Amino acid sequence: MLLVLLAILIVLFVVLPLIGLAAWALISVGIVGIIIGGLARLVLPGRQAIGVIGTVLLGWIGSIVGGFLGYRVAHTGRLLTILLEIAVAAILIAIFSRADRRDRVPR
Repeated sequence: MLLVLLAILIVLFVVLPLIGLAAWALISVGIVGIIIGGLARLVLPGRQAIGVIGTVLLGWIGSIVGGFLGYRVAHTGRLLTILLEIAVAAILIAIFSRADRRDRVPR
């Protein structure tokens, strides 16, 4: 009986918070990807041949790379780091949409 209570306590106080933390991390990563990717697409002129999922993923990658470059390499402030994140995401989206366009053009 004591082992069952111990197992229940471990599940309640260890496993469930970790699952909640992981779920919150996935939600926040998605939100950051949407915001940074959307801003990056707004910066780019013309139409990009990239979907919503591609925009979110490249926005998320741009946020990670730009944040690392801003905070760890260049030691910039928060605003310049956010602008760097958007710039990296815009570059990634431009590269991806050009590569996708070249694949679709018949030769």
